[in-house]
Amino acid sequence: MNDLKSICVFCGSSEGNDLDIAQKAKELGAYLAQNNITLVYGAAKIGVMGQVAQATLDGGGKVIGVIPEFLKLKEVVHLGLTELITNKNMHERKMKMQEISDGFMTLPGGFGTLEELFEIITWSQLGLHQKPIGLLNINGFYDDLLKMLATMVKRGFLKMENYELLLVDTTVEGLITQMKAFKAPDVPKWLKLDRV
Repeated sequence: MNDLKSICVFCGSSEGNDLDIAQKAKELGAYLAQNNITLVYGAAKIGVMGQVAQATLDGGGKVIGVIPEFLKLKEVVHLGLTELITNKNMHERKMKMQEISDGFMTLPGGFGTLEELFEIITWSQLGLHQKPIGLLNINGFYDDLLKMLATMVKRGFLKMENYELLLVDTTVEGLITQMKAFKAPDVPKWLKLDRV
């Protein structure tokens, strides 16, 4: 069993037009607070990001925001966080998020959300971390993406064991249960620390 003391959540800085997504974001925040799981996220108070953060804080939970300096000028930073970590660039941001999180969860979002999800799952595939990665598929938002991943397996571009690194559920509780039970595959023998 994985002890999930902190979960990094990737999601949109927009709210989108599906009210169920905002509701599920609030539900996730409340769950994290109730279960003493620290939220690690991108530090904005807007969009789906803001919904998760505010619900966690409203429930008495701990929230750590991580943001590069240049985005502080463009995004509306949440000033009521437990902790705000500022770094130089996007890469440092993701490195810090990975370092301080016990697992990762992705909610609906745009290009940035997908980029974060695929980078963290690629790091797992390469054996750079062995933490669980979950996808909260609200109202079928990620159905087409999951079909694309299945096509990659079918066409020989993605191994089934790597496809299975991504845990998928439609409920917060169901996804966190899967994440707690996740067992990382063995790191490939060809991957040596000096090559990382």
